[in-house]
Amino acid sequence: MKSQPLRLLVVDDTPENIIALEALLRRDGLEILTASSGREALELLLVHEVALALLDVQMPEMDGFELAELMRGSARTRHVPIIFVTAGARDPQRVFKGYESGAVDFLFKPLDPHILRSKVGVFLDLAEQREELARALRLNEYFIGMLGHDLRNPLGAMMAGVDVLDTPDEEWRGTLRRMTNAGERMAGLIEQLLDLTRARLGAGIGFARQHKHVDIRELLQQVIDEQNAIHPEREIVFDAPVPCHVYVDSERILQVFSNLVGNAIAHGEPGPITARVGCNGDAIIEVHNEGAMRAELLPTLFEPFRATRPGSHGLGLGLYIASEIVKAHGGEITVQSTPATGTTMRVRIPRTEALRAPTSSEVRRSP
Repeated sequence: MKSQPLRLLVVDDTPENIIALEALLRRDGLEILTASSGREALELLLVHEVALALLDVQMPEMDGFELAELMRGSARTRHVPIIFVTAGARDPQRVFKGYESGAVDFLFKPLDPHILRSKVGVFLDLAEQREELARALRLNEYFIGMLGHDLRNPLGAMMAGVDVLDTPDEEWRGTLRRMTNAGERMAGLIEQLLDLTRARLGAGIGFARQHKHVDIRELLQQVIDEQNAIHPEREIVFDAPVPCHVYVDSERILQVFSNLVGNAIAHGEPGPITARVGCNGDAIIEVHNEGAMRAELLPTLFEPFRATRPGSHGLGLGLYIASEIVKAHGGEITVQSTPATGTTMRVRIPRTEALRAPTSSEVRRSP
């Protein structure tokens, strides 16, 4: 069920033409917005989302080409398909200018009603299909969120039961350890699904909530200590000569660092891993490992459900979530990976908030 009708924008400085086009193109589920000038059209576009724009070329003050260029220059309207309508001669240069301005079609008056209805109908049908797909995807995200939330309770009960079990039999102890590890891994996967839902439905809300002042070196050192305990055979070099104070959600930034260092250990080739912190206008954190990623992975590395290698365990959400967390802090993650230089994940976090002095209440709240 559609939440709102599709909208078609018709722009023509001749009232009779607008009346004729309205009568010709009217159909169920379509709202036709009309404007008699480019300026009036821009005012409508500030308020309404439109599926298609039908623009007269020859208008005073602002012609159709100029209006199209302004539409293409705005993030809100640059993807709106434009069909130009003109009573002018079939000048190839004029047609080329229309397509250069962003037109998807160019029609000449007098218009053939069947051709016009057919061409307009194609773009309106495509817009309707996009809306239906967006609604389906949104329902899918709601389902994932509800599924992840509802799975946490029975999993928590199972984990609690495993915790209270005890046995002198070493074989049974090994079974309990494997059950605990599997439960913890499943809990991590569920949390990733919930993070995906937060990102898709909440525009990143939840990725940066409880900010506090902290030396970012402490967060990275904590992650390195944890990974050293899990992987004592791997060498992690920590290079952070100067303090670097930031104003961040420390739990979320820990999640980012844990993902990057964990990936370097799991997917990098044997050799030392280097974690560096630089501090100027921004905090710059780099995690480097030997070995290169496959070139075809790099363009989509931070998209969801992209595993970094065939047969990878997990959902392929780790780097996507890490990227969303860093974006929520106003920063970015980038990657450089070649066989000659290895792989370096680089995180930039602005320090604007960290440069101001913390208030007395923030000092009291800080651990």
